[in-house]
Amino acid sequence: MSSIFSKIVLGEIPCYKVAEDDNHVAFLDIFPMQKGHTLVIPKFEIDKIFDLSDDDYLALQRFTHKIAKAMEQAFECNRIGMMTVGLEVPHAHIHLIPIQSEHDMLLSNPKLSFTSEEFQQIAHSIQQFL
Repeated sequence: MSSIFSKIVLGEIPCYKVAEDDNHVAFLDIFPMQKGHTLVIPKFEIDKIFDLSDDDYLALQRFTHKIAKAMEQAFECNRIGMMTVGLEVPHAHIHLIPIQSEHDMLLSNPKLSFTSEEFQQIAHSIQQFL
C-alpha cells in the first residue's frame, strides 16, 4: 500500500508544492507547527530516512538545504529548524520549520490552520527565493 506521500508524488492527492526535482519534492505541511512548515521527501517510497543509501541521503540533504535557505529569506525567523521523526507516515521525510525558539518545534503544540489561498501564498513566498 502506498503512503500518503507516494500518492502526493503521483498526483493522486493535491499538495501545496514548494519545489521539485527528479528525485525529491517539497510541499507545505497541511497541519503546520509554524507558518511555512515544509516537508521534504524522496519521490521513491522508503520507510526510514536512515535506510536511504549514502548517495540518496546526501542528495535529499542537498535538496533540503536549498529549500531551507529559501525559507530563511521568506520568513522572519531565528532559524529553520529541521526534524526527522518518521512515525507519522511510513515514507522518509524531513520537517523544515521556521522557528524563533526550540518551543516552536514541540510536537505537542497546537497546529495552525490556513485557508487554501494562504497556503498558496506561503508556498509562493518560498518559491520566489529558489
